[in-house]
Amino acid sequence: MTVHFIGAGPGAADLITVRGRDLIAACPVCLYAGSIVSPDLLRYCPPGARIVDTAPMSLDEIEGEYLKAAASGDDIARLHSGDLSVWSAVAEQIRRLQKHGIEYTLTPGVPAFAAAASALGRELTIPAIAQSLVLTRVSGRASPMPGNESLAKFGATGATLAIHLAIHALHQVVAELAPLYGPDCPVAIVVKASWPDERIVLGTLADIEEKVIKAPIERTAIIFVGPSLAADEFRESSLYDPAYQRRFRGRE
Repeated sequence: MTVHFIGAGPGAADLITVRGRDLIAACPVCLYAGSIVSPDLLRYCPPGARIVDTAPMSLDEIEGEYLKAAASGDDIARLHSGDLSVWSAVAEQIRRLQKHGIEYTLTPGVPAFAAAASALGRELTIPAIAQSLVLTRVSGRASPMPGNESLAKFGATGATLAIHLAIHALHQVVAELAPLYGPDCPVAIVVKASWPDERIVLGTLADIEEKVIKAPIERTAIIFVGPSLAADEFRESSLYDPAYQRRFRGRE
């Protein structure tokens, strides 16, 4: 018996990897985080599959589902939103599986920030303007931030920030970043990227709070901050320059 942790992507049912889809179809048990995973993904489950929404469950109860499936020899497809490598709460589940000697696999998914960037129609790294993307968040009830990881420290680099799980703290985001990026720095908020009710709010650090007050956002949003979000006057990279010779180009 194996628990297959699967990055279910940002929302749209067709933004899942082929491997992830095939694993769902092969597992007689599917556990999914119903509060943030689209129910459309459940159509990939095989007929008669046991489907469990883990949104209202504790970690102990989820562990009980793993033990129940292990006793009957049933593989589990365990769906988490986005990609498993960040803010998935997979690590604590893996630790419990290891305690019981239960095997597991991890299948990556399309991360929410990538879907949000696609919704904006933008590349987030722009030559000579921004070559780094910081994925971060603010402290919350579920998990506090380490003391040396702060918006101010990341913002001091001038990198593009993709701030997750922080729409409730937009005032804090603006207060900490405006002195570093300037009030005219572009901000883009993407709400429920790839979902049917996807929404985008564009502004600057000076006016983004007012815009969100007029059109409130409750959750499932990414806040992008950085000059790359509005850059249109920038030098082209050397990647496709005819004078740029590289190993795979084979030009004379």
